[in-house]
Amino acid sequence: MARPPPNHEILGASVIVPHYDDLENLRACVRALRDQADPKARYEIIVADNGSPAGVAEVAERCEGGARVVLARERGAAMARNAGVAASSGGILVFTDSDCRPAADFVAEGLAALDGFDFIGGRIEVAVQDPDHLTAEEAFELVFAFQNDINVTRKGFSASANLIVPRRVFDAVGPFRNGAPEDMDWCARARAMGFRIGYAPAAVVRHPARRTWAELTRKWRRLTGEFCFMYRRRRFGVLLWVARGLLLIPSIAPHALVALRSPRLRRWRDRWGAIRVLARLRALRFVWTYKVLFGPL
Repeated sequence: MARPPPNHEILGASVIVPHYDDLENLRACVRALRDQADPKARYEIIVADNGSPAGVAEVAERCEGGARVVLARERGAAMARNAGVAASSGGILVFTDSDCRPAADFVAEGLAALDGFDFIGGRIEVAVQDPDHLTAEEAFELVFAFQNDINVTRKGFSASANLIVPRRVFDAVGPFRNGAPEDMDWCARARAMGFRIGYAPAAVVRHPARRTWAELTRKWRRLTGEFCFMYRRRRFGVLLWVARGLLLIPSIAPHALVALRSPRLRRWRDRWGAIRVLARLRALRFVWTYKVLFGPL
């Protein structure tokens, strides 16, 4: 399929930020987006609120006039992104998350990278509160979380925390879908239609690491359910899902070596902390892999 011509110089961009009950992070995200360094990158910011308890008026107040807030009535990050797209007007759709901190040139670099691809994923850096006092969960995330370079170049998808798509490509592929990992699902559908994904290392957002076991398991419980849903839609999907689960325990050893050698961890205690979390999480995911086949987690 022929690549649509670049249109961001004519129509501008819309930055879509789904949000639910994370007001302080949202304020910081909108400030970073509002204060982008390149004045030539014409864009709007749309916050799609998923029914936060504080209400839309409070969400809008936290945005400090830097974004337009719309209500996404159907629950789920995928539905919030779709609501943001429906309310937007830009020719390029820039997706990020409310707890991300976009770099000062994020929008401009993302738009520039589109000239070589149909849609792109940018770099996601993991941010920690105090590099000198990491929790074991933060150490694990520094090594293994948000490897968007690998996601894009080897796996063919970009995390929706840093995904940039021309509107005409998004319209051709269709909206995000609830239930499955919406970024993997959407990118797979785009590639099946012949659209090419590219990696944009200069388009950077920073995402905070999960600091506690509860935060980490909440993330992976959700992802396990979504991955299982996605596998069930494939031919022989249940068998593939079972086989995937069998690899979780043996995969601990090679990934432990990755943690031991990672330049992102400076101290041995952080390396061992990351390995402990790795082993504990893989064991839990092994149990969840088969439990989810008989009902929701």
